Formats: sequence, structure tokens, C-alpha cells
Amino acid sequence: MILVTGATGNVGRHVVGELLCADVKVRALTRDPATARLPREAEVARTDEMPLDGVTSLFLNPAVFWGGLGDLLERARDGGVRRVVMLSSAAALDDDPANAIGAHHLEIERAIEATGLEWTFVRPGEFATNSLAWAETIRAGEPVRGPYARARSAPIHERDIAAVAARALLSDELVGAKPVLSGPEALTHPEMVEIIGAAAGVPARFEEITPESARSEMLSRPYMREGIVDALLKVRADAVDREVEISPEVERITGRPARTFAEWAADHF
Repeated sequence: MILVTGATGNVGRHVVGELLCADVKVRALTRDPATARLPREAEVARTDEMPLDGVTSLFLNPAVFWGGLGDLLERARDGGVRRVVMLSSAAALDDDPANAIGAHHLEIERAIEATGLEWTFVRPGEFATNSLAWAETIRAGEPVRGPYARARSAPIHERDIAAVAARALLSDELVGAKPVLSGPEALTHPEMVEIIGAAAGVPARFEEITPESARSEMLSRPYMREGIVDALLKVRADAVDREVEISPEVERITGRPARTFAEWAADHF
């Protein structure tokens, strides 16, 4: 039995699908099973109940545990779980404690290592799905506003992250590994907006604003925290006119090339 936390999230839903295709038992955790829309082959349970009976491997999404893991790792180890695959972040490569994103993921990585369980830390960079925040703006014919128009990244499709995570859960080849994942190409946000517009069949454009204006807009969103906003803006600032390192790990681990941003846009628009 493999337990998937965050099973209705952008990555978790695809992890569930990958595991079911491999014909293994899956227990999928969600806040509301009644609205989860998960495959009927999966056993669906409530996140706050965290049933670990019979579980041998755990897919851990830290976004579910911003308030801390509590006694989850101790319960897992004592209950017979042998392996934890964590959806970490490339931000964990930065050990600056001022980087709230990196610090959060590193803290959980180190807690997992301390358990003595088998582990894999999957470290993707920018998620292509972050661009869904632009969807309504683009469809309304309005410009997407953001700072640092010349910053570049290699956004990764959530299905590729899930495929790597599933491989780590199903085989021994990634035990003790921390693969850093990226998409196959470096793009600026203006280029990404243009690609989405082409997929949606509407004109789309990017309008650069100051970092100060961007920070104010981001902090107005209820789910954004100050430390997270500052970390995200620093990543964008550091990426201006900087060469992006493209990771080969998706293809090495899954045996097929990472999906392009245009493929992601076609899937979502």
C-alpha cells in the first residue's frame, strides 16, 4: 500500500494515476473525499485522519504540512512504512535561512533523513502550473503583469514530476537520491504568456511592473506569506539574463524527454 498525501493537488493526482497504472494499492489523502474526483480504484481517506495501517511507502507533499509534520514520521516508522518520497524543491539547494521556501523544504528533508527510513527527495524547479494564475487575465484580453521580464526559468510539467516520484516509489534505483528536475527549455515569462495565448487561441501579452508593485499585488492574495513572496521575487531577480541549467533527470529516470511548455499549455488551455 502506498499512501499519497495531497492526492488532489497538481502533482499528487498524477502520482495516484501513475501508481494505479502500475497496479499497486493506493490510499489517497484529501481534505474532502466527497469532492476529490479520484479514480475509483484508489482508496480515498481524509488527510486529518492520516490512516497508516498497511502502508509501506509514503508520498509526502510538504504543502499539506505548512504547520509542521507533527508526529507523522514517527508514526510512519513505527507503523511499518519503509520509504518516503518527498516532493521537495530546487530551492532546497539554497541553504540561506532567509529563503523561506528552501528552509521549509530542507527542514523536512532533514527530519526524514533522521528517521532512518529509505528516502528520495524530488526537487523540481518552477512548476508550469504556476502559470494557471494567468488564465483569467489572458482570456479576458488583459496583459499579464509581473516583474523581471528578462528572468528565465525552465518550467516543468506536473506530469513529469509525478512520473519521477512514482518511479522512486516503485523501484529502488532512486533511494537516497535528490534529483533536481526542470523542463527542457529556458523561457521568460513574456515567452510563456505568448505560448499560452497561442494554445488558447487569443492574443496575449506581458507587461513588466516594478518589483515593489509585484510584491504588493502578491501579498494581497490570501494564500501568500511575506517570506514566500520575498523568496519568489529574489529567485526572479537572480534569474535576469542568467543562463538556465537544463536538468536531464526526467529523461534519464523515465526514459522519455521532459514535456515542453507548449505541451503543457496545450494540455491546460
